[in-house]
Amino acid sequence: MRTLKPLIVILLICACTSAKKLPQEQYYAFKYYFVQEQRNDSVLFYLKNPIKCPINIQLAKDNLNSDLHSYFGQINLQAMQDTIIRINYPKFNLSSKSKYIVRYGDANQKIKKNVIAFPFPQGKTYKVMQGYNGKFSHNTLYSKYAIDFNLQVGDTIASADKGYVVGVIEDYKEYDTSKAWRDNDKSNYITLYHPHSGLFTQYVHLNYKGALVELGDFIETGQPIGISGMTGFTTKPHLHFNVKYPTSEHGLISTEITFENDLSGNDLKKGDFVKNL
Repeated sequence: MRTLKPLIVILLICACTSAKKLPQEQYYAFKYYFVQEQRNDSVLFYLKNPIKCPINIQLAKDNLNSDLHSYFGQINLQAMQDTIIRINYPKFNLSSKSKYIVRYGDANQKIKKNVIAFPFPQGKTYKVMQGYNGKFSHNTLYSKYAIDFNLQVGDTIASADKGYVVGVIEDYKEYDTSKAWRDNDKSNYITLYHPHSGLFTQYVHLNYKGALVELGDFIETGQPIGISGMTGFTTKPHLHFNVKYPTSEHGLISTEITFENDLSGNDLKKGDFVKNL
């Protein structure tokens, strides 16, 4: 009688994960249309600011007109302002199309910080997921004083201060945690400008079509402005809240702020619960 040996089957299960592809679409917080014209030995730039805050305009370097950007310099336009810049430049190469670097704010404006509200409705309580100088993503000039609150998909985002809507992106749908997503911002967010302080506030990771406001709207403190979501570079649903001020070299950079009830943003640590009274 033959003895049958037990058959041992080893199943190798490969748990493979792949990063989501970055969306091909590129959405912008606001759109601008600048016109240029060559007239005799000069180049004319017709510049118009379409939003209700100052903007800073520079000319990108151009291989065909290598030093034109240095003549152009930095142009500050106030809210809704337009102007014409004329530069004597007889060697201008017509085959080149000028590109611009446009940033929020006027670095010469004096900043007057004031106490602000929490970026969610009164009576709501949320946990701090990441505070100032967080190692995961709050470690650059642009985010070091941001605070992440654990708002869930569908929760209401409220304005932390009165001001104007100067940027809206709401058409992204996906999220991921790969380096490509970290280095290429594909999140939905709203930018508000606060003329009385000179500061900007940003509300990031909104839901698809999650904006409740439009470009140019005037917003009161505590007014609902958006629906929280999970878009861009993120591991969990949350609201990334950031207060910024303008610089000539780096654009908007993150800054410390004090909330109502004399609560400093620096006091908010990961795991703390915060109630908007």
